[in-house]
Amino acid sequence: MPDMPSSSQLSDSATESSQKLALIVPTLYESGNIGALIERIRRALAPLGICYELIVVDDDSRDGIDEIVGEIAGQDPRVRLLVRKGVRGLAGAVIHGWQNTDAEFLGVIDADLQHPPELLPQMWEELTSGTDVVVASRYAPQGSRRNWNRFRHLLSQIAIWVTWPLQKPGIRVQDPMSGFFLVRRSCTKDGALQPQGFKILLEILVRGDIRSSREVPFTFGRRHSGRSKASLKVGLDYLILLRKLWKTRRNPRS
Repeated sequence: MPDMPSSSQLSDSATESSQKLALIVPTLYESGNIGALIERIRRALAPLGICYELIVVDDDSRDGIDEIVGEIAGQDPRVRLLVRKGVRGLAGAVIHGWQNTDAEFLGVIDADLQHPPELLPQMWEELTSGTDVVVASRYAPQGSRRNWNRFRHLLSQIAIWVTWPLQKPGIRVQDPMSGFFLVRRSCTKDGALQPQGFKILLEILVRGDIRSSREVPFTFGRRHSGRSKASLKVGLDYLILLRKLWKTRRNPRS
């Protein structure tokens, strides 16, 4: 019979998971970006000396990303690849990644290199100082969307404006649509999150047990490779999510 772990080993394991960050990178046709992104994330986190997992969740792209991530993972066990088959969607990929880690601190970053991983040390400091959710924000003071045209600016501002009554007074964030954020697992109610759609942060802000928030400004970059996932379906999924969140606001038990 194998030796049972001692109480001190169990305690050390529990402490490690409670101090660990799991950063999810949802991907679909992002093989041209993933290698550079992983390297930048590893460089950004290295000075912190923290325990972390970098989990790439791919929606069965079949574009060679498994070979790229697999080679990196062979050299660094903190890097993992999960492949979902038969389903797609950013929110679902993020939830799948979170469900496959024991880390207490959770995060997500897009794979298209439009989010700067170099913000991670500042975001980590804010999170571990007691903040429930830390958002990399295009709309906070000194944040920027300089590569957007006027129509995209307008659509984004309308999409954010309709969330304002849904967000909790006192902790509202200016960029609830951001795809780059860190959050405490205990605040997410991740088992109840909707797997459809792209705006998982908004649902966490509305339905989660969030009592404090911080926004770290950044300039939204240009896509390096691959293609945008924006589509009519994404827009419809967002409208469906808004409807569900309004229903939740009227009836918190729903």
